Amino acid sequence: MTAAPGRHPLSTTAEEDVRALFGRSDAVFASLLGPTHLVETANPAFLAALCEDRAHVGAPLAALLPEPLGRSFVALLDDVYRTGEPRIDRDVRIVLDSGPRAREAFFDLTCEPRHDTDGGVIGVRVVGIETTQVRHAQHLMAEQRALLEQIARQAPLADVLDGMARCIENLAPQEVLVSVLLADSDGAHLNHGAAPSLPDFYNRAIDGIATGEGIGSCGTAAYRRAPVIVTDIACDPFWDDFRDLAERADLAACWSTPILALDGSLLGTFAMYHRVPRVPQGTDLALARIFAHTAALAIERHHNERARRDAEAEAKAARDELAEAVRSERALRAEAEQRAATAAELAARIRTAAAAQVVLPHPEHCQLGGADGCTEPAELKVADSWGDAAWGCPAHVEEAIVHVRSAFVASEELGGLAAYVNRRPA
Repeated sequence: MTAAPGRHPLSTTAEEDVRALFGRSDAVFASLLGPTHLVETANPAFLAALCEDRAHVGAPLAALLPEPLGRSFVALLDDVYRTGEPRIDRDVRIVLDSGPRAREAFFDLTCEPRHDTDGGVIGVRVVGIETTQVRHAQHLMAEQRALLEQIARQAPLADVLDGMARCIENLAPQEVLVSVLLADSDGAHLNHGAAPSLPDFYNRAIDGIATGEGIGSCGTAAYRRAPVIVTDIACDPFWDDFRDLAERADLAACWSTPILALDGSLLGTFAMYHRVPRVPQGTDLALARIFAHTAALAIERHHNERARRDAEAEAKAARDELAEAVRSERALRAEAEQRAATAAELAARIRTAAAAQVVLPHPEHCQLGGADGCTEPAELKVADSWGDAAWGCPAHVEEAIVHVRSAFVASEELGGLAAYVNRRPA
């Protein structure tokens, strides 16, 4: 399928999913007879919505609706039959069927009394529109808008996914338990994202499961990058390693949809669990696709934001490292300049002292060479505060001044630097 210019390729699918979820609302009509509201005539939409079978024509309406689930509707008809006054009621709630197949429906109804030739009430005429789809659509749009606002506000991913899971559980016509697992960076494992209605022991057990063929519904869906529908966990080989765990959690079916980024990379999985074996309907699959897309937006936004923060942190660390390097370089340069200045000053002092001491009596060779001696001519005399003094060559004099505490160029006759003169090389 080729997308229209300016339209994302998913747009058509999204529109089709919304239509599959909510479709269009047909008008319902029925003519009921007597105090028990026998179904005398009814259009197909009425029978499909309330009775699901034309064979129910002629039966009391109350018998077609499970008690007490249809009591509010029957009470409305009783009131019109008793008073002879028409009633217009909006969003009349009727729960159809019972047990696992039970579903909630809403109708805008106009109920008018039917009269015989003498004016007596003989029945009720019902005309209405089912508003279930409209209510669910409004609810879905509101929830979607709230989730998108959370994503735009950069709410924590866990909060967005938890809210999404609860929203789906509330929207679904039958009991469903929603789970979102998040793929790690290499797509090899799935980690807990959100599952507000699943038992904690179950969430802990599947946290970190591998992706791969036959690893439950979610591991397989992640590996295949395609939905995996397990309608009965008790007999599906994908669940061989997890069947006991699912039984402990009272789970009987699991439909998993991969959550994919725009580039097709794996972001996670979106799963719908059921407590009884179930085959998905078109509306179930549409709901899964819609919210898998919403989850993808949230997860990708989270990844992008985390990548942005990481990049900013790395950039700041690089700037800090560069600033520290600049400070260290400046300090080293200052220290080197100080050492150069000190060395120049010492060299100047040595030259000046050598010129002044050249006329003084002094030994022929340097006395500062240590135990190995030094054959260089003695040119300078150094001394320390202990009263020791010695003559040496310029190199050893400079070394002595650097290494011997309080040593200095002597300006008069003093004793020798005995400890330094007799030192042994390190």
